[in-house]
Amino acid sequence: MDPTTDTDRDTMEAQDAGREGESELAQELNQTQEHLLRALAEVENVRKRGERAVQEARIYAIERFARDLMAVSDNLQRAVQSAPEAPEEPVRSLIEGVQLTEKSLAEIFVRHGLRAIGARGDRFDPNLHQAVAQIPSESPAGSVAEVFQAGYVLGDRTVRAAMVAVSLGMAQTEPKPEPAAAEPPLPSELEARTERIDITS
Repeated sequence: MDPTTDTDRDTMEAQDAGREGESELAQELNQTQEHLLRALAEVENVRKRGERAVQEARIYAIERFARDLMAVSDNLQRAVQSAPEAPEEPVRSLIEGVQLTEKSLAEIFVRHGLRAIGARGDRFDPNLHQAVAQIPSESPAGSVAEVFQAGYVLGDRTVRAAMVAVSLGMAQTEPKPEPAAAEPPLPSELEARTERIDITS
């Protein structure tokens, strides 16, 4: 047996084994990199979800408190609307104080992200409005004709839908029927009329 041949064979086998080992290491490295990328992506998703949860908690933390204050705002609006048009001095001062309180409360709502919704002419949106009636009005059909109670939106969430009446459009008046034309007299009636005239004359 030629020792040179045996040495070459051993060298080739060692090279093959080395290549196989490198291939396995490369596969393991690729798998490790893939697992690492997935783990990093999951960590990023968890971080974003956490930030979103904190932001939503900050925005919607006052929702229950805001619901209670909405009733106060409604009562102030009703008090202003029911006030006489030309009150005497003591009553006028009281009404002005109520108006200032209502305005101050509305500004506080806006400052904390609570926005009033529901105005005449707005397009009816079932996500924002609660229709309690449909009435003919000068507003276009499908729009808000009357607002019975204001609604509120906190961030992107509807806290309370506005109670509204939806317009049916202008009321159409039915045309008056024209009077029926008089039918021409029959020949027998003409003869009778002629006879009566002759007798009278």
